Amino acid sequence: MDREEKVQVVRSAIKTYKNFPKEGIIYKDVFGIFQNVTAMKALKDLLVEHSSSLELDIIVGLDSRGFLVGPLIALELGKPFVPIRKKGKLPGDVAEESFALEYGEATFEIQTESISSGKRVLIVDDLLATGGSMAAAVQLLKSLEVDVVECLVIMELVYLGGRSKLKAPVFSLVKYD
Repeated sequence: MDREEKVQVVRSAIKTYKNFPKEGIIYKDVFGIFQNVTAMKALKDLLVEHSSSLELDIIVGLDSRGFLVGPLIALELGKPFVPIRKKGKLPGDVAEESFALEYGEATFEIQTESISSGKRVLIVDDLLATGGSMAAAVQLLKSLEVDVVECLVIMELVYLGGRSKLKAPVFSLVKYD
C-alpha cells in the first residue's frame, strides 16, 4: 500500500458516534483502528515513516491515548518514551501545567528526571480538537527548556481551531473539516 492508501485505511477504521458524550457532539473513536489489524499496521507505518524524518531525542505521549502510539514510535526509532500524565499519577519530582477544560480545569505532569533541557521531542496523541491539552503539554515542555519539534496526532478536528493555540508545528494524519 502507498501512503494515501494507508491513510484511507486508517480513516475508514475510525468510528463515528453521534451525540456522545452529550447531545450535539460527533465523537470520532480512534479505538476502531486498534480493532482492525490492517488499519493498525497502516497507522504504525505512517507514524514511524513521518517521525523518522524528524531530528528527535525523545517521544512524549499524552495521557492516555498518546500512550498507545508513543511507545511504538519510540521503539521503532530507538528513542526513549516519556509520558505526560494527569496530576497525581507520577511518582518523584514533577513539573506541572494546568489547563482549562469545558467544565473545569485539569493539570498535566511530567517527571523532571525523565527529560533534560535542550532535548528535541515529538509530542504524540490521538486527537487535536480545541487544542487545550496539547497546548498545555507544549507549555510544560517549554518550561523545562525542551524543544518541541512537532505535535503529531492521528486525527484533527480542524473546525475546532486547536492548531491555532499551539506554539509548535502540528502534523495530523486524518483531518475532519
